[in-house]
Amino acid sequence: MNTESTAPQEETVQTTEATPVAETVAPAAEAAPAPRAPRHYYQQLENTSHDEFDWSVDKRNVASYKEDDRVKFDSLYSSTFKTIAESELLTGTIVGVTKTDVIINIGFKSDGMISLNEFRDMQDVKIGDVIEVMVVQKEDKNGHLQLSRKMARAARAWQQIVDFYKTGEVVTGTITSKTKGGLIVDVHGLETFLPGSQIDVKPVTDYDQYVGKTMDFKVVKINETIRNAVVSHKALIESDIEQQRSVIIGQLEKGQVLEGTVKNVTDFGAFIDLGGVDGLLYITDISWGRVTHPSEVLHNGQKLNVVVLDFDDEKKRISLGLKQLTAHPWDNLPTEIVEGAKVKGKVVNIEDYGAFLEIMPGVEGLVHVSEITWSSQPINAKEFFKIGEEHEAVVVTLDKDERKMSLSIKQLSADPWDSIEDRFPIDSRHSGVVKNITPYGVFVELETGIGGMIHISDLSWIKRYNHPSEFVKTGDKIEIAILSIDKENRKLALGHKQLEEDPWNTFETVFPIGSIHDGSVTRKDEKGATVQLQYGLEAYAPIRHLRKEDGGNVEAEETLPFMIIEFDRNDKRIMVSHSKVWEQVKNDEKEAARKDAVAESEKTKSAVKNIQAKVEKPTLGDLGALAALKDKLKKAEDGAAE
Repeated sequence: MNTESTAPQEETVQTTEATPVAETVAPAAEAAPAPRAPRHYYQQLENTSHDEFDWSVDKRNVASYKEDDRVKFDSLYSSTFKTIAESELLTGTIVGVTKTDVIINIGFKSDGMISLNEFRDMQDVKIGDVIEVMVVQKEDKNGHLQLSRKMARAARAWQQIVDFYKTGEVVTGTITSKTKGGLIVDVHGLETFLPGSQIDVKPVTDYDQYVGKTMDFKVVKINETIRNAVVSHKALIESDIEQQRSVIIGQLEKGQVLEGTVKNVTDFGAFIDLGGVDGLLYITDISWGRVTHPSEVLHNGQKLNVVVLDFDDEKKRISLGLKQLTAHPWDNLPTEIVEGAKVKGKVVNIEDYGAFLEIMPGVEGLVHVSEITWSSQPINAKEFFKIGEEHEAVVVTLDKDERKMSLSIKQLSADPWDSIEDRFPIDSRHSGVVKNITPYGVFVELETGIGGMIHISDLSWIKRYNHPSEFVKTGDKIEIAILSIDKENRKLALGHKQLEEDPWNTFETVFPIGSIHDGSVTRKDEKGATVQLQYGLEAYAPIRHLRKEDGGNVEAEETLPFMIIEFDRNDKRIMVSHSKVWEQVKNDEKEAARKDAVAESEKTKSAVKNIQAKVEKPTLGDLGALAALKDKLKKAEDGAAE
């Protein structure tokens, strides 16, 4: 700041570099200098005490200012300086540079100093440069004016950031360092955050490659409370892409052929870069043939021509096709593919009702489950076919208009049922493989296309099975006999027990009713128990026939004597009883006792008759003996009666 003064030259206050403050004593050139006061006036002032000194009197002359003049002069003096407020942004001029500080003149009463550290971004700081500063404090404890260029730049930068955010204007910034989750960007002196996801449209893993680069950004988020801002470079790229997309979509037409580059291959298709806009090539539009995964045909970076199938201006979606560039294979079907012709194809799809064979790319035929084998037994197509397998088949039907073809594998060979009686006559014996087991029987395959069922009752002569799986397992080999043939319905009735003679003719003599045999209880329920007899024969004992002599009941796994109480040869059923066994023993004992008593009574009667015959006249002694015999006879009769 220039120092102004109306005082004589020798009265000017000197300003040093340490204290760059200049003061003026009076307004400039307001009036001509007054005559100098006489010497005795100054002598009088020197003899006056400090407290009695009249400050309103100019010491350089004897005149004093009136109050109105003083107010006027003070106002004129103050108007020569700026009125400033703390945190205000001002423009200042560099008037001095020291080893540590820069002296700034902002037009205030005194100059301010700013540390050289705040000028590290300026290579050459010189007197006369004009800079923007912020008033930190008009007067600190030392009476100095505190200014800051750094805070001024930050405040100005934040204001610019807010303006850029509101207007959407593109800003330029320098990436200074890497931080957690992104990068730090210097935008006009303010540090902003660039998230990793906002660097590019493609995922970025190496952040270090961006440090030190100057790039364009868009302010996407601000927090005025903490003065924090988030910028994005990706938003600018997407904006450019969106503009390109709008231009390209505006020029698109259905059926238009474009050149593109495979950008990304997914499970459902591939994204094709058409030069600034992406289109989707769906998996079903890649080839006329079946494609399991797009990577079988396409790879990233591959260039190819595609046709525009459809596009949506609002959703900015473009559907592309590749197979549509070639004619449909059904329109160019080879002449040798006709009904009755043999073809070879690869399994491309399997359903419950059959399998699809690809005869050539885009041309498929269905092999229905009924055309797999001549057997009438149901076949699971998913067990018979495997994806990728090749099979030969005969073309049964062909419809080019509907683009449908039905195939048959079984018609590659003659129908085995035409000569079934010659190859599998009734009562003949054969070996087969168990293919399926149901609750009511077992399906046995004798050869491809020929099979039949063994009913559960035809598995064994002597044993009853709750389920056929108790007798045989799937995949087991089994000997069978042909019981009957149903050629019309392609069914065979098979038997296993018929391989042996019916043993029940012999069992009828071995297990007559009333005979007693040892048996083991194998199963028991609330109705009765199953008893295992000799020769593997099973019998049944109702619950009332399981009572023991001691009052208890027969339990499972007990081995006890049982009596045959029923034998049905036709139904192959035997009923037994344990209770009858011990009841019969008791009855036999009672009968024997009764017979013994009767015999004793007869013997006594005979003795009485003999005595009576020998005695002509009875005496008193004879009468006594006779009475004794009669008493004995009566007792014998009573015992027999009991």
